[in-house]
Amino acid sequence: MNLDLITPNIGLVFWMTVVFLVLFFALKKFAWPSVLSILKEREEAIENALTAAEKAREEIKNLNADNEKLLREARIQSEEILRSADEMRKQTIGKAQNEAQKEYERIIENARLAVENEKKAAIAELQNEVAKLSIDIAEKILREELKNKQNYNALIEKSIKEVNLHHS
Repeated sequence: MNLDLITPNIGLVFWMTVVFLVLFFALKKFAWPSVLSILKEREEAIENALTAAEKAREEIKNLNADNEKLLREARIQSEEILRSADEMRKQTIGKAQNEAQKEYERIIENARLAVENEKKAAIAELQNEVAKLSIDIAEKILREELKNKQNYNALIEKSIKEVNLHHS
């Protein structure tokens, strides 16, 4: 086996150090600034992306808050509309009930007046019938009484005396 590669020689170490230093200074002078500027740009791009993401998250949070506010307002408006509709329904029902009650009272009053008028008409008709019956009975009684001539003359004299008494 060849040990030359494993054991370092002083010349090899010297030349490796020289090449390393030359390469190091060349990289430092030419490549390192561009690598640093690329890293700086990349860092700024990441920072800008993070800032934009934070702004986007804030905007989303604001939009969510606005959406929640709009939803609350919409709920309030819908509740108001429902309350208003319920109130209008109650008013309409109340008005209809009042009108129905008034109509009921008017119909009852008309019926009561009609019954009263019918009652008065029936009483008047009954009075007329009673009067006719009384006259018919009185007429029959008088005819029976007046069949006798003596009773006839006595009745006429009595009537004349009563008329004279009232005029005196």
